[in-house]
Amino acid sequence: MQENHLFEYAIIRIVPRVEREEFLNVGVILYCKKLNFLETKYILDEKRLLAFCDSLDITELQAYLSSFQKISKGVKEGGPIGSLDTASRFRWLTATRSTVVQTSKVHPGFCADADEALTHLYTQLVL
Repeated sequence: MQENHLFEYAIIRIVPRVEREEFLNVGVILYCKKLNFLETKYILDEKRLLAFCDSLDITELQAYLSSFQKISKGVKEGGPIGSLDTASRFRWLTATRSTVVQTSKVHPGFCADADEALTHLYTQLVL
């Protein structure tokens, strides 16, 4: 029997007009300390996003979300934040922001396989 591990996740949202508090879910960040796992999975459905708000800059959003992924992976291209330890990178990525790209509050869960949990959450909450 596989052991279940505590994980934390947050949903990545696009919030075109912060004052209206309307958003679209575009991705998920999942962190599992025990498995030393931190991954980001996202999709930018340009047609859907532009129907929601026709003034969005899709190229800029792609750059922001690509940065989230680089920071998650802890690669050099993630800049100074990307060089922090895994827990600190997750906390930075999920910090409260009032920008176009935001994350939900952090939620807990249990999993045997973090990658499988990420895919499940992504499918359930984003697609």
